[in-house]
Amino acid sequence: MSPYQHGEVFVTDDGAETDLDLGHYERFIDINLSKNSNVTTGKVYSSVISKERRGEYLGGTVQVIPHITNEIKERVFRAGREAGSDVVITEIGGTVGDIESLPFLEAIRQIKSDVGRDNVMYIHVTLIPYIKAAGEVKTKPTQHSVKELRSIGIQPNVIVCRTEYELSKDMKAKIALFCDIDENAVVECRDADTLYQVPLNLREEGLDEIVVNHLKLTTPAPDMSEWEGLVDRINKLEHTVEIAIVGFASNADVKIRWIHSEDITDENVGDLLHGVGGILVPGGFGDRGIEGKVSAIRYAREKQIPFFGICLGMQVSVIEYARSIVGLTGANSSEINPATEFPVIDLLPEQKDIENLGGTMRLGLYPCKLQEGSLAMACYDDELVYERHRHRYEFNNEYREAIEKAGLVISGTSPDGRLVEIVELPGHPWFLAVQFHPEFTSRPNRPQPLFLENKKVLIVDDQNGIRILLMEVFSSEGYNTFQAPNGKIALEIVNNDKPDLVLLDMKIPGMDGLEILKHIKEIDPDIKVIMMTAYGELDMIKEATDLGALMHFTKPFDIDEMRVAVNMQLRNDTANKCS
Repeated sequence: MSPYQHGEVFVTDDGAETDLDLGHYERFIDINLSKNSNVTTGKVYSSVISKERRGEYLGGTVQVIPHITNEIKERVFRAGREAGSDVVITEIGGTVGDIESLPFLEAIRQIKSDVGRDNVMYIHVTLIPYIKAAGEVKTKPTQHSVKELRSIGIQPNVIVCRTEYELSKDMKAKIALFCDIDENAVVECRDADTLYQVPLNLREEGLDEIVVNHLKLTTPAPDMSEWEGLVDRINKLEHTVEIAIVGFASNADVKIRWIHSEDITDENVGDLLHGVGGILVPGGFGDRGIEGKVSAIRYAREKQIPFFGICLGMQVSVIEYARSIVGLTGANSSEINPATEFPVIDLLPEQKDIENLGGTMRLGLYPCKLQEGSLAMACYDDELVYERHRHRYEFNNEYREAIEKAGLVISGTSPDGRLVEIVELPGHPWFLAVQFHPEFTSRPNRPQPLFLENKKVLIVDDQNGIRILLMEVFSSEGYNTFQAPNGKIALEIVNNDKPDLVLLDMKIPGMDGLEILKHIKEIDPDIKVIMMTAYGELDMIKEATDLGALMHFTKPFDIDEMRVAVNMQLRNDTANKCS
């Protein structure tokens, strides 16, 4: 599939390549879908032609109706049967009137006759454009769209109106009148600041009740508290992190700096990447921009900038390390340079004799065994994990010993140890690259572990300026940061979020630092605590040490010294275990 046409090429557990719409459904409803959930024209026509060749139609003329439409219906019903679902949500892509969608629209029209009108609901999503010059919204496109649907036998039960502005009661009444539906079935879906707000807006419009009542379903009211919490966190982001190319940060407003890899050279890489909090090199195919990616990864490695590589990003990180550290000048992937002297990335053995490339990649969910004490295991907190793949090339084991001896750690492999899945660099703040695609299993309310480093830092200080400064510093280091202005909030965070390290001010109104420290150690003795003080009284510092504090910093402190101290406590011990 081409990402130029389909956007994100999403991969299911069972190895189906689908477009980004299926990824949206998986992430929003938090279930793992299968290849049965993706019905394309190509699949339908291929199946019908195969059946005709096998003689299943007894030599009859193959027609759109009934052969194509029956095949579409069978695939809709099969998806429900095999998933054991009570309701099948079927999205028909495209625009009403497109010639490509006509067989699909005819198929869903027939489904109403097959299962009964009370068991089918048609929801039509339509755009209500705003004409800026006139200062008004227009309903004519919606009326014509519904007219087109009705001409082929489909009467919408609900119309969801995409709009920039609020629809007045009169506007909804007009749409209901001309489209022959109930007024309460005209649902406003106004543009939202964040995509995750949309389900809550649709609930406010009563769409969930309309669907349940129409289909006569008996179901409890939905508990949307977790989703509401997600939206609330998005609306109250505490700090900003700039990620080069693409990225994710917890409680952070991620500013993405898109950089075309073909524009990067060894000479300008510092200017292009200056000031970013992290660098991500995502998946891809072919040789375009490879040398720019090599330069970016070298910059991240040498300048100690957090780096994450996905799929091709992992392969290029191996290429860069082989060239720069192992000394394999000209090392490359055989995909990029088939004549390279050092093919550190090469075709999977089972791929070498394949000529027809369609459907031959390593696709779907595969196990990955993690190395004890590695950064990868620290993130997953598990020995065996399962991730989705989409690639044809792999780490070449002929160079494995040399690359490992040079210091790059292979921290994840297939269970038999044959395929390299994860590499990481000890002693670096965060340098990890994976052959799989962790974004496919990430959810809005449950980020995939590699996108959310499990090292958490809590800053407790009654001075807002110090809290903001330290949050910016340690967020840029890749930590998940929290803040508290007093002891009560601090202990709530310790109870709920279990930070790995606490930066704790000695003097806080209401509950001093020593008392907070004592409570922290009662909750979890393994939480590391570093004290901050503006006074430096020796007796209080000694008491804090006796209670379990690791060290103290006297204000005004050197921010770089504190950064080094925190990194030593949270990173170097894990990195040393990897080596």
